[in-house]
Amino acid sequence: MRQDFDSVININVDIPESRIQRKSVSRIFGGLVWILVASSNVPLPLLQGWVMFVSVMAFFFSLLFLGMFLSGMVTQINANWNFLDFAYHFTMFVFYFGAFLLEAAATSLHDLHCNTTLTVEPLLTDNQYNINVAATIFAFVTTACYGCSLGLALRRWRP
Repeated sequence: MRQDFDSVININVDIPESRIQRKSVSRIFGGLVWILVASSNVPLPLLQGWVMFVSVMAFFFSLLFLGMFLSGMVTQINANWNFLDFAYHFTMFVFYFGAFLLEAAATSLHDLHCNTTLTVEPLLTDNQYNINVAATIFAFVTTACYGCSLGLALRRWRP
């Protein structure tokens, strides 16, 4: 039965399994950053807006990149896919490093008190602070994953 199914579909695409696994790990941690920042009600839109943009953009482009590999379009498009993989991971590493720094900065403002009309309230509630700490940790882990992927892509791309 399995042999009949493979002959009908005729899958002849060489997909490096490690490349798919690296993208999956980065996508999972990036999705966690996205969810955690969104669940904190984004108390600092200027700082956390960039974090949201980076995590959504990385999630979307990672799915697009993975879909191209799974569908076999890489064999039909004449491009240097090793360089494109390197360029993608370099861009995402730089963007996520910036997002990690901004999320850490937003988290560090926990003790800053805002003067509202009647009372002085902390900028982040304890719940928002805890969520931002988790988002900062996962942003760092995602940055490290993209850094490892960048190193492997550089080693594969270099002649």
